[in-house]
Amino acid sequence: MAGEMDSPAATPRTKKSLWPSVLRWIPSSTDHIIAAEKRLLSIVKTSYTQENVNIGTGPPGSKIRWFRSSSNEPRFINTITFDSKEDSPTLVMVHGYAAAQGFFFRNFDALTKHFRVIAMDQLGWGGSSRPDFTCKSTQETEDWFIDSLEEWRKAKKLDKFILLGHSFGGYVVSKYALKHPEHVQHLVLVGPAGFTSEVDHKSEWLTKFRATWKGAVMSHLWESNFTPMKVLRGLGPWGPDLVRRYTSARFGDYASGDVLTDKESILFTDYIYHTLAAKGSGELCLKYIFSFGAYARSPLLERAAEWKVPTTFIYGFEDWMNYQGAIDARKNMSVPCDIIRVPKAGHFVFLDNANGFHSAVLHACRRFLTSDPNAYPLAEGVISI
Repeated sequence: MAGEMDSPAATPRTKKSLWPSVLRWIPSSTDHIIAAEKRLLSIVKTSYTQENVNIGTGPPGSKIRWFRSSSNEPRFINTITFDSKEDSPTLVMVHGYAAAQGFFFRNFDALTKHFRVIAMDQLGWGGSSRPDFTCKSTQETEDWFIDSLEEWRKAKKLDKFILLGHSFGGYVVSKYALKHPEHVQHLVLVGPAGFTSEVDHKSEWLTKFRATWKGAVMSHLWESNFTPMKVLRGLGPWGPDLVRRYTSARFGDYASGDVLTDKESILFTDYIYHTLAAKGSGELCLKYIFSFGAYARSPLLERAAEWKVPTTFIYGFEDWMNYQGAIDARKNMSVPCDIIRVPKAGHFVFLDNANGFHSAVLHACRRFLTSDPNAYPLAEGVISI
């Protein structure tokens, strides 16, 4: 089992409540998140180091008030670094919306055989600092995530690395690579969000739905920044049961591929609950990054011609995220770009079909692993389009 170690610069980030968790309306805290993460990662056989990476109060010389909120307290990024072979290429893994680094628990053992794997909780998510969210525009919100990732890179003293992002994390790492291409050797975008806008998609169903009273209510809630996590917090002590029902359905009865074992389900449910029920922070990015219907306000497709980093897209066959955006983007890219689809998998392809996902990642990154161009072929059923 892995060990845990705080960085020398780490300091306590939250005040301990005087109330025992069993008596709190929302029985969660940052301490609960880290403890749940450790329990979940007990499944992983590869040793790792957990640290709170100090990213300061904002980039030097900037006026990023949303980075430090109303205080000058330093912010921390919860990070896990796995033991690896010497000289292994570095793979940084970034989670999506309403998630955290532990979502990759089924992938760490397989990937650490080939990479130096580093996973991190984005600012405002998981076990990282959760500053008050005061962004008022799409640009400010993007900077919240991009600049905190860059400060984390500096603190970790990383120069060149492969950058993988899932869903909203795919949007963030794409924007990061557009701003800092000199540090990214290869982009791996797993079911990435944000490539098309509502106009690009020309969604008739969304237009019709908005015209209904339900659509009007949902649209109003979206623009009011009402997130699913607020519902979970409102349920108080009944929240964990709601998460258990979701986990049992999505990764059990209605799984697109492999189902979770009983032990995985229990530990993963506990982890999901604590990461979602803690103080709202990064989650409030939603309405500034996406319009109602999850269409990007600043679509990546519009910047495809500016792409400077070789890229691989990975989608599950049943992913609700449309891979047509990747096909359209590739037409305007001047760098190598591959699109891989994995069978028996939905949006959480790395959980639904872990072996297929690992095959896709190794194939995408084979030039960093061997000089043999025929090495790391795609697994049966996994296709490149």
